Amino acid sequence: MARPKSQQHELKRDEILDVAAQCFADRSYPAASMNDIAAAGGTSKARLYHYYESKEAILFDLLDRYTQRLLAVIGQAEATAQRRNLDERAALHELVRSFLDEYETSATRHVALLHDTKFLGEAQRELILDRQRDVVSAFTRFLCRAYPQRLTPTNQTAITMMLFGMINWTFTWLRPGGTMSYPQFAEEVVAMLDKGLAA
Repeated sequence: MARPKSQQHELKRDEILDVAAQCFADRSYPAASMNDIAAAGGTSKARLYHYYESKEAILFDLLDRYTQRLLAVIGQAEATAQRRNLDERAALHELVRSFLDEYETSATRHVALLHDTKFLGEAQRELILDRQRDVVSAFTRFLCRAYPQRLTPTNQTAITMMLFGMINWTFTWLRPGGTMSYPQFAEEVVAMLDKGLAA
């Protein structure tokens, strides 16, 4: 029987994923090597292979954990909306705030999700893409409940993707410590939704 992984082992894997995400964001996934990741993490390539068998294994674990985290954010937003007895519109606004709060600390993981999923093997790629579809579907549900008179079967995909267009690319321009914070930007998105979609 195999020994269970120690908590220290998992913490080390978390550190490797942080370093790898930064390497992939800085150099691109194809250009970053296991040597680059090991050097950036202050360890040896042999030590890195103790935790991950390949660069693709690192990428998959990175995206697997991140997409699970995004689904958990949706679950937490739903639970918060129920606990606080929020109406449907306020629940959507809470979801937008929660996602931007997550994006503020996970920019490199988000870059990997947007750019590097295509480098996974077919089964792993489909798993990650299915989770992305689940995220999009959840946002569509929130939007349809929040603005039922505005969203229809013909426009709901376009409006959902318009919302993602506002929030998904913040890593390219919205910097912590800049002229606008992530929470301030979340309020701008909420205001845009409410004034643009309200009947």
